[in-house]
Amino acid sequence: MSIKVVEKTEGEHISYEVNKNKITFGDDELTINLAAKERDYPVMLDICKDKDEGLVIGTGGAAKEYVAQIEIPERQYDIVDGKEKENGEIQATRVPEEFDISRCTLYLWKVEV
Repeated sequence: MSIKVVEKTEGEHISYEVNKNKITFGDDELTINLAAKERDYPVMLDICKDKDEGLVIGTGGAAKEYVAQIEIPERQYDIVDGKEKENGEIQATRVPEEFDISRCTLYLWKVEV
């Protein structure tokens, strides 16, 4: 399975490679482990070119133009039966599902070359 890709603007886009749960942009310029960024709420990562033509995560500081965004949906859980309480009820337990990069979306913007 692979990440979904949406080209937001026509033209040339930054090169990228997906390997398991990681995405690498450019010529090994920036690698992000998307599983490590997953939370209990949706996460949007902004990938920008900075004033020195390097890549940064985020829009602050030296960031000057978007090259990509990564949307990571909220973590999913399985509900499994747990221990029996004193009153006889079974306490359900939430167990995080394995990270699935195919649930993520990569948005690409045109880059100036």
